[in-house]
Amino acid sequence: MKRFFILIVALSLAAFTLKNNNMNKQKLEYATFGGGCFWCTEAIFSELKGVENVESGYCGGETKNPTYRDVCTGITGHAEVIHITFNPNKVTFDELLDVFFATHNPTTLNRQGADVGTQYRSVIFYHNTAQKEKAIKFIKSLETEKVFTDKIVTQITAFKDYYVAENYHQDYYNNNKSQGYCNAVINPKLIKFRKKFKEKLKK
Repeated sequence: MKRFFILIVALSLAAFTLKNNNMNKQKLEYATFGGGCFWCTEAIFSELKGVENVESGYCGGETKNPTYRDVCTGITGHAEVIHITFNPNKVTFDELLDVFFATHNPTTLNRQGADVGTQYRSVIFYHNTAQKEKAIKFIKSLETEKVFTDKIVTQITAFKDYYVAENYHQDYYNNNKSQGYCNAVINPKLIKFRKKFKEKLKK
């Protein structure tokens, strides 16, 4: 009888844990942004509170299963992007948009600094109608407030044809901090980001 009782309790706990895990998974949402080199954007969003995971990849093109070399040609149609998994109870999509527009230049067509090509375009790949509407509204707000001198050229398009980038691109900054590009380009961006959004950083 005692063993039977213990078994029932164990099964109940397992069921509760499974249900809890499923509920937690259901709370997570996705956002996909292209704002230049994904080494930079991945490093930034990885530090944001409420962001569970950031994955570098390619999105929006015609070439199937593209490699980094393919995308670098600029003819695949794909953009370098980060695919974000986030908890909307800790960080909202609007807050992600705020960070996105504050950490890259959305007014330069197919270019971020020295990185030039369609693969470096400013783009938001929305996952649902709500994200699309929020992105449109956010850009209109930026234009009304004249945050940028030049016209915002960020594309807003449906999420499709996404491919995960090669393993060596994942968590690139943390794995290659001494590399030249990381020192010259990513570090300055991170310093500005951390200063502006210090209240929203992970502990």
